[in-house]
Amino acid sequence: MLLRMEAKLAGVCTPVFTSHPVRWLGLLALCSVYILSSVTKFLDFGSAVAEMERYGLLPARPIAAVVILFQLSASVMVISGFLRWIGALSLSVFTVLATFIALRFWEIPLGQDRFMTMNMFFEHLGLAGAFLLIAWYDLHRWRRGDKDWS
Repeated sequence: MLLRMEAKLAGVCTPVFTSHPVRWLGLLALCSVYILSSVTKFLDFGSAVAEMERYGLLPARPIAAVVILFQLSASVMVISGFLRWIGALSLSVFTVLATFIALRFWEIPLGQDRFMTMNMFFEHLGLAGAFLLIAWYDLHRWRRGDKDWS
């Protein structure tokens, strides 16, 4: 009974959710935080430098510039499909590293701030996992020889 219901639901959802526009919107949504972050850092470079200094990342100016360029270029790779797996793996590693640098919830005393920081920490790990799955999917398709890389 449940399998038939699942098959029926999948039959209705498959044409919509496997379309190229939906995939593109999903990739855009996934990369939106990196695009927004890089544009914001670019428009207020002083704040980007201050953020790097706050986390002890020195020399702050070149690191801020590299982060801006990296976030934009990796996002474009993921969204466009050009070497998507490299962009996705890069964003996954970047996210894990940035999460351990910026969201050190275990150093915060028990309470609301720790709870919120811990939630953000694990949300970022989930984001890194999503990028890991994108890389896995593209590499799996490449190994099988599928031609559609859009």
